[in-house]
Amino acid sequence: MTPDPLHPLSDTPRPGDRRRWLELLDRLDVDELTDTFLTLVRKVPGYDPAPVPSAELRRTGRLSFSALVDGLRAGGFDEPITVSADVGVSRARAGIPLTSLMTAIRLDFTVLWEALTRVAESGDAELLVRHTGIVLRTVDEYVGQTQRAYVAERERMREEEASVRQGLIASLFREPQPTEQHAQSVAVELGLPHDAPLVVIAATDLDIAPLRVAISELERAGATVHTHHLGDALVAFTRRLELPGSRLEELGRQLLELRVGVVIAAAGIADLRRSAATAVELAHLFGPDEEGAMTWGRGWARLAARSLLAAGRPILADVRLALERCGDAERTRLEEAVRSYLRTGSVGVSSAELFCHRNTLANRLRRFAELTGVDPTVPEQAARLVVGWA
Repeated sequence: MTPDPLHPLSDTPRPGDRRRWLELLDRLDVDELTDTFLTLVRKVPGYDPAPVPSAELRRTGRLSFSALVDGLRAGGFDEPITVSADVGVSRARAGIPLTSLMTAIRLDFTVLWEALTRVAESGDAELLVRHTGIVLRTVDEYVGQTQRAYVAERERMREEEASVRQGLIASLFREPQPTEQHAQSVAVELGLPHDAPLVVIAATDLDIAPLRVAISELERAGATVHTHHLGDALVAFTRRLELPGSRLEELGRQLLELRVGVVIAAAGIADLRRSAATAVELAHLFGPDEEGAMTWGRGWARLAARSLLAAGRPILADVRLALERCGDAERTRLEEAVRSYLRTGSVGVSSAELFCHRNTLANRLRRFAELTGVDPTVPEQAARLVVGWA
């Protein structure tokens, strides 16, 4: 039938259309629709081959077309479509990508429309046009409900996986030293070589939020970062980022600019509990204005000082008492000279740093030793000063 330009075709069904529309729907064969769909879906990426059995594809395909034809009879869906949840959940569990699923189920419109045009007669052309919107809306509602079921199931799966991972990680912190077998089992589940070195990072209080942001950036760049709450600290661990020039390397450098404790667990998972505890201790060492990661090299002396003080062992009480015999000016010069020398390890560098002659600096170091009995040029004795002044 040739359209009349003075009376354009309508996409709204007329009251008298229903009888003929139902007759066309009755001519549709659900089994034929399913066979056609199965032929087409096998060409969709993600379904070649399909990760679900052919019998399952046929079963849900038949249920889907039965539901769609019923929906077309009713003019749409007023209630949840049972098979949509079935398809969405099963395809999510099968690991079919969402894009592949959407491509596959949108074939339903193609299959339905071609079947309708085959069973229709020449006089049904305008009727089909008037029902195009109903067909599109019915299929779209089926597609939308299937997509929502898929997304909800994937979220449940992620929560399940996260819960399992967190349980495994927590088990490592419950045992003083996990057995090798347990450590290997957890490493496999977390996707880590059990003996590969790990970077262990900890943050406390207000420093936790910046660490979470950094973790999110690392994961977006392709890294896998696991986390665990240990007391008031958030602990994160990941494999060492050894990709020179990559985005991950850049993000790794940025992470080290945060106020976090950082330790390398050289033995991997088996060393995680001890390394995490150390990282948390390091994270607690920051002063109000300090920035950058607190590494073992930066914080070991402070940790040693804390341990000694907690045990009631004074570190530099005798040194302080000896220096009190000096005037304020001399004491300041002596401490300044010794602190600089302990930091640089060089008389020449420290004398330049303090704008004094080498001999002057050497004399101040000698005077300090005479007064306190602690010679800063002797490593064994200098260690006390390093720890006490940390």
